[in-house]
Amino acid sequence: MISRRNLLKTGAAAVGATMLSRSGLVMANASDYGIMGQPAPELHVDYWIDDKGDPTSFKLADHAGKWIFLKCFQSWCPGCHSHGFPALSQISEALAGNPAVAFAGIQTVFEGHYTNTVDKVRKIQLQYDLQMPMGHDPGLENGHPRTMVDYRTGGTPWMILINPEGKVIFNDYGIDVEKAIAFLAKQTS
Repeated sequence: MISRRNLLKTGAAAVGATMLSRSGLVMANASDYGIMGQPAPELHVDYWIDDKGDPTSFKLADHAGKWIFLKCFQSWCPGCHSHGFPALSQISEALAGNPAVAFAGIQTVFEGHYTNTVDKVRKIQLQYDLQMPMGHDPGLENGHPRTMVDYRTGGTPWMILINPEGKVIFNDYGIDVEKAIAFLAKQTS
């Protein structure tokens, strides 16, 4: 078994991720999930709404040079409601107005296609007062969504942090909110 802490210490880009990762997490096979330290693939999500619920787009290329925080969710995911959305809300509120950070939520539907529908995206956005673009990635013909495949996510809730150089430095189920806020505030001050 590989300690996540030791894995994250292996690269300079992972220094921030070490600060953000949950201490003591041990993975049976660290290569099963995530793309830590790799370039972030462009998002292939066709449905996006802005913070007012109007159609928009969100491309990583449009935010080049910024820290990008992505939150993958499903509307019916208990973990998303118990800690994923509250964490996203706290981090995005703490960094609201910071031009060096971009936030987006993506409903990555890999099960429950009949209930994790496009209309739930706006409901979630309103429920948690998320002032950010929100997308819906339904997958192809009820298959795994492209975001999930490209980022090798392990399900939902899933948090991804991309540094200004376009590399993934955090890719996991949960995040320490206070450490994430402190880390991003320090990086963008």
